[in-house]
Amino acid sequence: MTAVMTEMRKVTTFLPASLVDAALGASGLSLTETLRAALRHYNHHAASQRLLAARGKVAFELDWRALRGKDDAR
Repeated sequence: MTAVMTEMRKVTTFLPASLVDAALGASGLSLTETLRAALRHYNHHAASQRLLAARGKVAFELDWRALRGKDDAR
């Protein structure tokens, strides 16, 4: 799945070579693609943590059967 990127930002940073080498070896991708994947992973993880923190704090009154149109009226 490729995200639509409308704006790009050039970044210059100093990273430990061993960390970069390990990430490149694990991903098998270019440096740019490896960094993009790492940032997507970080953002996904952060969003998941926010959702987990909300567990039990939101009440839903929806039934999955009704949402899928599987309401058995037998």
